[in-house]
Amino acid sequence: MATGVNVTERAAARIKELIQAENRQGQGLRVKVVGGGCSGLQYKVDFDLPKASDKVFEKDGAKVLIDMKSLLYLAGTELDYKDELMQSGFVFQNPNVKKSCGCGASFTV
Repeated sequence: MATGVNVTERAAARIKELIQAENRQGQGLRVKVVGGGCSGLQYKVDFDLPKASDKVFEKDGAKVLIDMKSLLYLAGTELDYKDELMQSGFVFQNPNVKKSCGCGASFTV
């Protein structure tokens, strides 16, 4: 079973673009799993400085920061970025998800 998070080249490029555009040098993309949504859990994504207790996954200079509790739900996940006509954003391919709601905003493991 995979224990880390795989960051794609597209996701890494977008993280670096956003950090540059928002003047957030030294920060990374924090990914958390929090309670909420109709299926019980959801992803929360924001920029933050790394904490000593974080697990940091790096790709091409872009950092993804994950706290140890969230990592339990994210082990083996691929983080990608999709830029499509109707919607753009970070996309999670999480092998731990057993069920997600109809809109895809929340999930159960």
